[in-house]
Amino acid sequence: MKKFKGIILAGGSGSRLFPITNGLSKQLLPIYNKPMIYYPLSTLMQAKIRDILIITNKEYLNFYKNILGNGRKLGISISYAVQKRPQGIAQAFLIGKKFIGKSNVTLILGDNIFYGPNMSKILNNAKKSKGATIFGFYVSDPQRFGVVSFKKSMPNIVDKIEEKPITPKSNYAVTGLYFYDNKVINIAKKLKPSARGELEITDINNEYLRRKKLYVQKFKKGFAWLDTGTFTSLIDASNFIKILEERQSLLVGCPEEISIKNKWLTKRELLKNLKKYPKNEYSNYLTNILNENTLIWG
Repeated sequence: MKKFKGIILAGGSGSRLFPITNGLSKQLLPIYNKPMIYYPLSTLMQAKIRDILIITNKEYLNFYKNILGNGRKLGISISYAVQKRPQGIAQAFLIGKKFIGKSNVTLILGDNIFYGPNMSKILNNAKKSKGATIFGFYVSDPQRFGVVSFKKSMPNIVDKIEEKPITPKSNYAVTGLYFYDNKVINIAKKLKPSARGELEITDINNEYLRRKKLYVQKFKKGFAWLDTGTFTSLIDASNFIKILEERQSLLVGCPEEISIKNKWLTKRELLKNLKKYPKNEYSNYLTNILNENTLIWG
């Protein structure tokens, strides 16, 4: 399988969340007990993607570097790029073309949170398709999203993808998680701005659909997809994470834990890192993981 690299798009102005984003990147806002960026980062790591690019605004670059560094303490490699002016989701492939190189690429939006059973298996299966794989999630208000509709005679075959349609043809929203082969760079280069002046990810998906290389994985019942772009969704996401963690005694979106499970960090390396962490619930959780699983992960 060709190598996959990952991109987290964490740029934009965060205008819908003003004034709390006045001077702070939206993707650094807390979702319960962790910065928002931890959740999309963890999703890429669950997909066994270890080489990651974070795209953000120039004024926020050092904030991310202070929190995540070069990724070494998490067992991964993190690079950074600046988005000078937001021009649509598909712009990420133009900004990140040198980083992507000859690899395939997974793009995730920095304000998207995914949670569900067998998530790692589902994500890694998406890497096997030849072309593009996107994810559909059933919503009650599809007008707010890019919407994927399916052929009536063949309900698993994609018919069309529309960006925020007035009259949606289905209730399946396209989530902010996309797997592409290397051809996405050239497709992005040929895009023309839409009526709203953006390079649309929907246009990329429709090009793969035209080439008969687009696959849609529907998230089934039991999965959660949270788009944390509004005040209400921020609270909802924090409450969701809080309830999960309290009832199941786990941390959702914990990069160190995923890295240990992927064998990207050794027990000794994590113990060394933990000496620099403050003593709190987060570091205690990681310490307990190591103590309880010495024979498995040591």
